[in-house]
Amino acid sequence: MTTTEHPGSGAGLAGANATESARQGLSSRRGATGAADSERIATVVGAALEGIRAAIRDHRVGYAEFDAFKRWLIDVSDTGEWPLFLDVYLEFEVERVAAESQGGSTGTILGPFWLDGQAQLTSPATLPMRDDEPGTPFVLAGQVRGTDGTPLAGATVDIWHTDDEGWYSGFAEKPPAGNLRGVVTCDDEGRFEIRTRKPAPYTIPLDGPTGKLTLAAGWSPWRPAHLHLLVAAPGHRTVTTQLFFTGDEYLDSDVASATKPDLVLDPQPTGNGAEIRSDYDFVLEPE
Repeated sequence: MTTTEHPGSGAGLAGANATESARQGLSSRRGATGAADSERIATVVGAALEGIRAAIRDHRVGYAEFDAFKRWLIDVSDTGEWPLFLDVYLEFEVERVAAESQGGSTGTILGPFWLDGQAQLTSPATLPMRDDEPGTPFVLAGQVRGTDGTPLAGATVDIWHTDDEGWYSGFAEKPPAGNLRGVVTCDDEGRFEIRTRKPAPYTIPLDGPTGKLTLAAGWSPWRPAHLHLLVAAPGHRTVTTQLFFTGDEYLDSDVASATKPDLVLDPQPTGNGAEIRSDYDFVLEPE
């Protein structure tokens, strides 16, 4: 399903699994520097709180709206949607700050739908999928190199994405566990070739507080079709990124503000039936 609105996954299941995934955390793979000191906490949290206070003053917020805001915060907590809300509406700014001091391939947000412990595959690889997996057959291929151009033998590409209806395995009831997820080890030249299905655009869950707020504000709840990737190699900084598709109607209205021009693929027919293919190389900087 790619053209009509639907809840990408139920808020309850998605929120619970996103919360558990967030507890495991990937911050140590994204350049985290440990706990902040009290001065840093006072500065950052103080600025955030002052921003909220300024919004209250500037927009003359009354008690009815204040109480509605408190109920919304409770609902976000009860459904486990904090990872979803934070990743949709704030992570892109954190990623932009991080990117100012990073080299290598372009990154973007991780999002809340990563899962650990997925199938370990060797290139050329086919992601786990149902026998009758719907969608357009798609091949992603490329090479992982260092900033000096050296191929990175044994690099890994952790890849996950929705199915043709916009569902992530592990966060919705329809796809089986591990569907369209895998960690692919590149060959001795750092090359990879991954067969899968082209993903679909989807809305964030609309039955939870994040989706309800989005709709109430009149914002688009849609994410364009995309692949999630964690590209890693020993001694190098892991690149966390997403790859999008040219022509997608939601590229310019991504609810997560994660699209970037150099992350947009233009797949071409391979001549093998309906199959399409894109080649995309990754460059990793030394740690």
